[in-house]
Amino acid sequence: MQQAADFLEESEVLIKLVSELDEAQFDMPTQFKGWTINDILVHLHFWNLGADLSLNDPDAFTTMFDELFGALKAGKLRDHENSKIKERGRELLSLWSDLSKDMGRRWQHVDPKTRVKWAGPDMSVRSSMSARQMEVWAHGQAIFDLLGKDRPEGDRIRNIVMLGVNAFGWSHKVHGLEVPEEKPTISLKSPSGETWVYGDGEDRIDGNAVEFCQVVTQTRNVADTALKVTGTDALRWMENAQCFAGPPNRPPAPGSRYKTKA
Repeated sequence: MQQAADFLEESEVLIKLVSELDEAQFDMPTQFKGWTINDILVHLHFWNLGADLSLNDPDAFTTMFDELFGALKAGKLRDHENSKIKERGRELLSLWSDLSKDMGRRWQHVDPKTRVKWAGPDMSVRSSMSARQMEVWAHGQAIFDLLGKDRPEGDRIRNIVMLGVNAFGWSHKVHGLEVPEEKPTISLKSPSGETWVYGDGEDRIDGNAVEFCQVVTQTRNVADTALKVTGTDALRWMENAQCFAGPPNRPPAPGSRYKTKA
């Protein structure tokens, strides 16, 4: 399963960056809701554990999610994650790194069409792996931004592009907007220089695949990218794009997410 190999590569890119930090730096707040690097690694590790349980122990996953659901209703998701994962700093890095690498290797040998439970409807393990890669990439952006570093990108982000494209309808519905009948034409330049094209609508989105991913994962406001957005429907989508599940989330305000000076 190529998606598992891509998740592994995405994880290793972030692992390499975080491995260079000293213990105190794990408590540095990022531009993402003030989450620290520790907070981000707790979140990534918690949901990696959940994804792995969904494949290997569905009953344990159900128990895990039943406990989580109560915390979600009470608005205490972060408290719940932190109560389940108490390690911090380099100890946390080791736990997250070891499981990420283990999952990335094991899941490559799983039938991509295998169905697993999740917070919403059941999904394929291919989709589960793409979602895990998206989380690493999106939350990792906050760490790269904080440290003033450029992430080594690769065409593995095509999985995230696909999540964004496929979430066209969801992005509208979750924000209470009518879904346009026609999906815009999306033409993106990949990190390797290929051109990826989706849709055939009159409205258009042209530009860099990395910036498209930043918009659909809400790590950048579309106004802070060089994407060329043509048409009312295309602009409304980019202003409300959300490729992840859960309640409606607004994109960051213009100018609020950026790479700091190293």
